[in-house]
Amino acid sequence: MVFKRRKPRTYFQFVSESFFPRGGWRRAGWYIAYRLRRLPDPAHKISRGIAAGVFTSFTPLFGFHFVVAAALARALSGNMVAAILATFFGNPLTFPLIAAVSMELGSFLLGQHGYPLHLVWSAFQDAAQDLWRNFIAIFTDETAHWCGLSRFFNRVFLPYLVGGLLPGIGSGIAAYFLANPLIAAYQKARLTRLKKRFAKKRERLISRRIEAEKAKVISKRAAAAE
Repeated sequence: MVFKRRKPRTYFQFVSESFFPRGGWRRAGWYIAYRLRRLPDPAHKISRGIAAGVFTSFTPLFGFHFVVAAALARALSGNMVAAILATFFGNPLTFPLIAAVSMELGSFLLGQHGYPLHLVWSAFQDAAQDLWRNFIAIFTDETAHWCGLSRFFNRVFLPYLVGGLLPGIGSGIAAYFLANPLIAAYQKARLTRLKKRFAKKRERLISRRIEAEKAKVISKRAAAAE
């Protein structure tokens, strides 16, 4: 690869930079906006991808947001790169609000008592560890225990999933209608700038050819006069 890193990032660096980018979230936001503006697809396809990515941020499928967003964008005939970039709508600054709204709404719709917000992330961590231990148990003499995962699914994962659907759909639709005219206007302005730049280059090329032709005519006349 031409732009491959000289020193590959470690797994710890990859995870830490996913939550705390080296250049800060402001720089990361500018970079994402820049990449979205440079995508070659029409505005409506890019906007569909953005909507898919924003919606995916409201799901509890942590670790699979990129895959889910790309698959959803493909189903919606949207831009998959835009969908992946838009999953950064869910970040350490917005996740507490997303989790709070999703858990409260999901618990209400399922008729459950609300789950403490400060325990949600630790519950996901514990579930991941239980899932890993049960996977290892397949190849060892240990016994797999599914009680903890069952409680996690009923008390945390399912309410989060159900509660995230409505705000996720609403945010995705809002993102589409906000992004579509902005991207369309940017692409139109960029196309206009490119046309003007091309026209100026064409004018300079024509003027150079005319000057070259004049110089040839003058040199021929001078040679004939001699």
